[in-house]
Amino acid sequence: VQLQASGGGLVQAGGSLRLSCAGSGRTFSSRTVGWFRQGLGKKREFVAAISGTGGNTYYAHSVEGRFTISRDNAKNTVYLQMNSLKPEDTAVYYCAARLYFSTTDLNPGTYDYWGQGTQVTVSS
Repeated sequence: VQLQASGGGLVQAGGSLRLSCAGSGRTFSSRTVGWFRQGLGKKREFVAAISGTGGNTYYAHSVEGRFTISRDNAKNTVYLQMNSLKPEDTAVYYCAARLYFSTTDLNPGTYDYWGQGTQVTVSS
């Protein structure tokens, strides 16, 4: 499985961005995809995840109600719609994939495949 993240950019506080994670490989549609972010000097943190069918989603408390994760398996793509962005959302955002969905195991080390990051910068 190969992943490619895109859609980052510079936006003012309160604005919106949509990130995309394009996947390749026959098993992409069966894999949970997660979004993570890493701010400058900070640890990589969980943002959101979606199961292979798209029937299950989970969000970090810091983004719940503002961010929406979705997927289109016909296009092998997972999206992260980010609304009401705040300066503290500034980070490099990564997508990753693994076999199982869990709302308790959010460790990035459990994801097997990673895309390159895309920078999101929110100005105040």
